[in-house]
Amino acid sequence: MAKSNANALGIIFPNSYDTLVPQLVSNRLMASIPFAGRYRMVDFILSSMANCGINNISLIVRENYHSLMDHLGAGREWDLSLKNGGLNIIPPFAEKTVKVYNGRIEALASIMNFLKKQKEKYVVMSDANIAVNFDFKTLIKTHVESGADVTVVYKEEELPPGVTINSLMDTDMYYTFDLENGRVKKIKINTQETGVQNFSMNIYVIERELLIGQIYEAYVHGQVYFERDILAPQLDKLNVQAYKYEGYSARICDMKSYFDENMKLLDEANLDALFAGNPIYTKIRDDNPTRYIDGAKVKNIMAADGCVIEGEVENSVLFRGVKVGKGAKVKNCVLMQDTVIGEGASVEYLISDKNVKITAGKELKGTDSFPVFVSKNQIV
Repeated sequence: MAKSNANALGIIFPNSYDTLVPQLVSNRLMASIPFAGRYRMVDFILSSMANCGINNISLIVRENYHSLMDHLGAGREWDLSLKNGGLNIIPPFAEKTVKVYNGRIEALASIMNFLKKQKEKYVVMSDANIAVNFDFKTLIKTHVESGADVTVVYKEEELPPGVTINSLMDTDMYYTFDLENGRVKKIKINTQETGVQNFSMNIYVIERELLIGQIYEAYVHGQVYFERDILAPQLDKLNVQAYKYEGYSARICDMKSYFDENMKLLDEANLDALFAGNPIYTKIRDDNPTRYIDGAKVKNIMAADGCVIEGEVENSVLFRGVKVGKGAKVKNCVLMQDTVIGEGASVEYLISDKNVKITAGKELKGTDSFPVFVSKNQIV
């Protein structure tokens, strides 16, 4: 892991876009949603920052953050268990006069004293709803060389149905950019335009002192959203440059996209694109390798450690500790940690949360456009 300090402070907003996947965040937040067999969504941005020498990283949580605290611990797996800097999880203040934040302005205003005490020149901000192996060193270098006040990261892609169908005007919003010679000339909020867009990845670089001034000014005027209330009205005043990301990314914006993005990783080209280069770290769970008992049949699966397979599994992602009983059939499924499929059961297009048990002989079938979801700790 890179040890050099990137002279940047990392800030992650783990609760952003919780509203898009209510089924998965009843007991957790977006950042701690399991993904790709053995990881959580936060692992990708956190590892990317740590790999690029950002060793002072804060996560400003809003609610349902106990699973995230359990997963991250002191940050040892990311080499962030440090005396100075390291990993810092900031829960909401337990004061009657302080409300739980809505947008980034309120979140950052709540840690204003912390920001003022830091020594890093730059701040890198990101959400945790996109699994990406990102090169923050190049981003910061590009930001410095361009002389920008703010650099925003975008990707050229069509808007996913999950973000355009849901009405997000009062909670989480999405943004697209109109560009001119690399500079952002207009920010569109919750646009319904079709075709390829300059779709924001909600990753930003800004000088720390400039951020403090902008947040203070916006907060005293009752403003809430960084993009809508700070950047959009000041595009003529602030030099906001756009940084195009062309690598692999998996954006979670509804249950269908969660299912699809997991299934895409069964294609080795996609798996290599996401995990090639810098490593992605996660919490270690010491377990046995996956065991395939006599009679098991598997085809095109991703199985984490600790699984025991006695039945048939095809085109599926199995997280740690999944057990598939004798005679059971699993096809096109995403089964989270410690799911048990009983003997003779048949499941297809199923998303199971942690510790789900499908009893012997049961049959559950969704479709590719509407996978069935079974919530945590349920017995079917």
